[in-house]
Amino acid sequence: MLAPLQTGAARFSSYLLSRARKVLGSHLFSPCGVPEFCSISTRKLAAHGFGASMAAMVSFPPQRYHYFLVLDFEATCDKPQIHPQEIIEFPILKLNGRTMEIESTFHMYVQPVVHPQLTPFCTELTGIIQAMVDGQPSLQQVLERVDEWMAKEGLLDPNVKSIFVTCGDWDLKVMLPGQCQYLGLPVADYFKQWINLKKAYSFAMGCWPKNGLLDMNKGLSLQHIGRPHSGIVKCGYDDWSSSSHFGP
Repeated sequence: MLAPLQTGAARFSSYLLSRARKVLGSHLFSPCGVPEFCSISTRKLAAHGFGASMAAMVSFPPQRYHYFLVLDFEATCDKPQIHPQEIIEFPILKLNGRTMEIESTFHMYVQPVVHPQLTPFCTELTGIIQAMVDGQPSLQQVLERVDEWMAKEGLLDPNVKSIFVTCGDWDLKVMLPGQCQYLGLPVADYFKQWINLKKAYSFAMGCWPKNGLLDMNKGLSLQHIGRPHSGIVKCGYDDWSSSSHFGP
């Protein structure tokens, strides 16, 4: 997934910019909610390959969140779908809400236990092979390490405002709570609020991205870089961190 915003709001017309400011200016991000858009400089956009057409872009208002935690799970899958699905890749990107700089990443593969053998469909879709998950920590162990990482990054400080960002609601509304319920694991409070980037896009652009990130890329004239249905490692950190691939 993880990808822009890796980042992204680019190439709004003056009309859309004005509309987004009027509608979004006082709103908080919430589960399935709509964000205030980020203040991204022309220089930053250009550095991410968005081109000279960004020169006329107007900055968005400052964010009320200090950090955006971009998250995308990959999970066991097949056709027809297997049940229960299990998370096999757990990547998080920590993005500074003021500078839009990537400050830290968390990435671990997860050992599935109900369906320990990945299907050919799953490997083809995600690029994750059996050797990547064999012998890896369980979901419970990974969640403990996420908590350690959040503490280390200062994200558990009550004075630091951070929020997860996903492309859709599946990751944090369906996948994580569903698997935790199945395994009898608690879900940390910080996973219970997130930004749905699809809703943010549709609110600002006036149309729903039926094909997810592909439609958002097209609508914002962003070039897709990297592999869909893949986290951080597949295309290398440098390539991935400047791409526009975001969701499952």
